[in-house]
Amino acid sequence: MKILWITNTIFPAPSLAIGLKPPVVGGWMYGLAEQVAGQCNQEFAVASCYSGKEVRKDVIEGITYYTIPFRYHNSYPKELEHYWKFICEDFIPDVVHIHGTEYAWGLACMKIHPYSKYVVSIQGMIGPCSRYVTGGISLLEQWKNITFRDILRGDTMLFAQKRWEKMGELEKEYYQRADIIIGRTSWDYARSKVINKTCNYQFCNESLRNEFYLAEKWKIELCTNYSIFVSQAGVPLKGLHKVLEAIQLLKDEFPCITIRIGGSNIISNISIKERIRMGGYGKYIKSLLRKYNLYDNVRFLGPLEAKEMIREYQSANVFLCPSSIENSPNSVGEAQIIGTPVVASYVGGTPDMIIHKESGLLYRFEEVEMLANFIREVFTNHELTAHLSQNAILTAKKRHDMLTNLNRLIEIYNSLACAK
Repeated sequence: MKILWITNTIFPAPSLAIGLKPPVVGGWMYGLAEQVAGQCNQEFAVASCYSGKEVRKDVIEGITYYTIPFRYHNSYPKELEHYWKFICEDFIPDVVHIHGTEYAWGLACMKIHPYSKYVVSIQGMIGPCSRYVTGGISLLEQWKNITFRDILRGDTMLFAQKRWEKMGELEKEYYQRADIIIGRTSWDYARSKVINKTCNYQFCNESLRNEFYLAEKWKIELCTNYSIFVSQAGVPLKGLHKVLEAIQLLKDEFPCITIRIGGSNIISNISIKERIRMGGYGKYIKSLLRKYNLYDNVRFLGPLEAKEMIREYQSANVFLCPSSIENSPNSVGEAQIIGTPVVASYVGGTPDMIIHKESGLLYRFEEVEMLANFIREVFTNHELTAHLSQNAILTAKKRHDMLTNLNRLIEIYNSLACAK
């Protein structure tokens, strides 16, 4: 059987072959790709887009990598169709597996080569998520915080929902054209059936990055007291503004409270270049830090690789997933398998990953007082944190079992390849 993956992230091996820095995102796919490629009687290829000028084909350690030149835009990428035609005719896949429906480049393959059999994995769902994209920030605040960069790029918080809705219309075609849709939560199942009532939905959990299975577990005596880790916070949907509202309720009680945030520093404006690049959300976060006097309590860590993420989970007193919407955030699974106590907003598919007061704590996204209270409980109730940690590890080990998930995926591939 010949399997072709289409991914949103270029893998490390072709990145290095091209001379690019390997990405720090998408790591969970790399180990799974090696496992799939290692199955007997299979040929495996991965295709993704990059900012170069020509299509490349590299065979590295038994995996064929295709990299396609493409400058990202929100409309349908018709210019990619001839590349996909070449790839499908060159590799002749039995199954094409598209990872994620957020971008339309995989859709171009489905249109130009309808003869292949397609599996589509749900990551996020851009259309259904569009209503939550501004994270509840008022229209007034969205207007007040428009920056030069927003105007230049036409990328303001104010128009984000419309932009996501437009992208969501393209996303619907994936669900109409796919032979199988792979999901893993009750939320993405319900949303899939709204888009296409007759879609062939199959359940399959995701595995995590290899490093997380071997990492040392979280221990309360080794963590940094009153420290909070948030894995990313670059857009309103990720909910950093709500975390700041909660933290200002706790600062008098816990003067040393700190928030460590993975990803780029969205509030940095030391240089002229940084000031020009600052987006509206960064400007809004700066205004909240000033309002609540929290500058000394917040630190942006930059993009983090797996080992750096593990250290942050291990040293944090609590991990927060405060998003206005999520499907099944890998960060929650990573924190759980390490044993870091998790507090998460009750949104999307996250409740499928957390049993309240057993494997984590759940609160309504807008209820910052509840968020503050649960952070306080984790800080002060060591019996509760031990209980959450132990149960989270057991839950995550079962959900993210690599062999179980691999076997389930191969089962899906076989059922499709053998179908008439």
